[in-house]
Amino acid sequence: MARLDGKTAVILGAASAGNMGQVIARLFASEGATVMVAGRHEGPLKSLAEEIGGHYAICDITDRGQVQAMAAKAKADMGRVDAAINCTGWGLLASLVETTEEQLDQIVDLQFKGTHHFLQAFVEQMIAQEPSGGSLISLSSATTKALINNHAAYIGTKRGTEALIECVANDYGPQGIKANTVSPAFTESPMTADSFQVPGLVDAFLPKYPMGRLNTSEDVANACLWLCTDEAFLTGQNIQPNGGVTLRGNPQATDIERSVGAAMAAQAGDG
Repeated sequence: MARLDGKTAVILGAASAGNMGQVIARLFASEGATVMVAGRHEGPLKSLAEEIGGHYAICDITDRGQVQAMAAKAKADMGRVDAAINCTGWGLLASLVETTEEQLDQIVDLQFKGTHHFLQAFVEQMIAQEPSGGSLISLSSATTKALINNHAAYIGTKRGTEALIECVANDYGPQGIKANTVSPAFTESPMTADSFQVPGLVDAFLPKYPMGRLNTSEDVANACLWLCTDEAFLTGQNIQPNGGVTLRGNPQATDIERSVGAAMAAQAGDG
């Protein structure tokens, strides 16, 4: 029997081809779940929903009304919500002194207020359904434990979401709700595609991973899958499917500059 047979799931942040949300959605569907994918762009959502035999909803997480409407549509389309996963985020790369007020407002709206909207909508849904309960996951980042330069607003808001998850776990466990954080590290995905083309950049990160490779979207999806099964008896935790980078810490700006500089010099020499 598939591990999610008879269960339903909502994956928010699945509107870009091949992104982490889409990888999670495909895995959940392959394990028997009925899946609703959601995000801001209808075309890729509709296509993915048709591919996996699921549903889709248009939703901007920064708009509380849209998040509430997405949760209501999930209930209407699937009858209940057993799992809801927030995959949204913005990897703002800017030092604290360079970050503008506009950027700060945008990242707070997306990564903190938006996550609050998401958790609020699905906690309400999961309390009201019979039987009550479900699994809530918000994707954070290994950088909240293994700091990296020029990510203050990103790290600050992601840490805030980890606190929200802990509060949900503490307050709503009696209603059968599990709430956990999953924290990828530097992952090859559409969002990081340009970074992976920079000579020497990946080389700066690899020595920091005890398991010898960067994590993949599939690693993250498998962690989410387990958390949403009945096998996972835990809540309020921050799961790190990233090969142990938090043990050694991310490379700092000087490490990255050194690695990229050496790679570019080697390329110039080869030329």
